[in-house]
Amino acid sequence: MDRAALADFLRRRREALRPEDVALPAGVRRRTRGLRREEVASLAVISTDYYTRLEQRRGPQPSEQTLASLARALRLTNGERDYLYRIAGHNAPAFLSASTHVAPALQRVMDRLEDTPALVLSDLEETLLQNRMATALFGDASGHTGAARSAIHRWFTDPAERLIYPEADRERQSRSRVAGLRVSYGLRGPRSRAGELVRLLQRTSAEFAELWERHEVARRFEDHKTLLHPELGALELHCQALFTEDQSQTLLVLTAPPHTESHEKLQLLGVLGLNRFAGAEGAAGPRPGTA
Repeated sequence: MDRAALADFLRRRREALRPEDVALPAGVRRRTRGLRREEVASLAVISTDYYTRLEQRRGPQPSEQTLASLARALRLTNGERDYLYRIAGHNAPAFLSASTHVAPALQRVMDRLEDTPALVLSDLEETLLQNRMATALFGDASGHTGAARSAIHRWFTDPAERLIYPEADRERQSRSRVAGLRVSYGLRGPRSRAGELVRLLQRTSAEFAELWERHEVARRFEDHKTLLHPELGALELHCQALFTEDQSQTLLVLTAPPHTESHEKLQLLGVLGLNRFAGAEGAAGPRPGTA
């Protein structure tokens, strides 16, 4: 671990960011160039004291999880993220796991989406980032571990995962998920994490195994979704998808036309979600994995 290089790099990257780059108010009496230390700590979900010690060359070696949080908070590119890992005494993430680092371009868009559900997914449908509205709609995805981090895996192994869709739409959802996994499998190869997920699901789900043999290939998120919320009922939503150039990540934004019942339900969902988070954060602090 190169403490001096780490401290200087963190400080330089912090000073290079403006509050508006991370969707924070600039304030009228801001004397600090760039972001404040406490702002970076909050974005990374670590303590201000710990972050301060890192910049002062006296902190303990950060874990890989902490480095991933700092890379996201500081909006680092892939190259900057790899450099951060190396000067902190860790190997840079391998290509297969690097896709879990939210693309800076998608992160910047997410920073500005507060009043409608939005989330960033990997090509295995792992939730990398979700705003509060998405958490209120889909639930908090940050607690899933292992293969269950993939919504494709959960779809074929956990019946509760399907309850958010009307029964008549579930067969189409199954085909869509398998077809999307085919795209990732073709891009990454059989020895990739996509290949591991395929082999796991072939062993555990007869439905998946049958659909996989159809060789349907398509990465699409339908323009229109009907989602079932346990408190608000059915929501008719439009879905917009923005892909990174290498197809490894997708930003999904869900909206409803103004003056519709679903639009009113989304507004109510925002109130319900904020109230839930206020109660949860007051008791335990903000949860990682949400924005």
